[in-house]
Amino acid sequence: MSKITPPELEERLENGESLYVLDIRPRKTYQRDRIEGSQNIPVYDDLRRGNEDEFRQSLSKVPDGKTVVTVCKAGVVAKKATELLETEGYDAVTLAGGMRGWNGYQNGSIGYRVMSFVRRLLP
Repeated sequence: MSKITPPELEERLENGESLYVLDIRPRKTYQRDRIEGSQNIPVYDDLRRGNEDEFRQSLSKVPDGKTVVTVCKAGVVAKKATELLETEGYDAVTLAGGMRGWNGYQNGSIGYRVMSFVRRLLP
């Protein structure tokens, strides 16, 4: 399973790559804070509990032929969405750090910079 970092996502979006950014967080959370152009299928709570049914029923909303970038709060539950998408034949990646990572990157936070450095050191 693949990951994409916030800087990589930003660059690919700016270059106009054909990406489908899929935010799985609850609708109210998504409405307060989201990546511009992303789409919301609010299955976070279901996937966190191990229930894939709602997400499977929503897959018709996810376009074929685009890389799907899954987004959640911190990237953990989005991994489950990415795995399910991959088993269904989609090209899918998880946004490393989720919205916390995205916002940290956008804001240039110390926490994000430290975590980025640590991730580069780990295999």
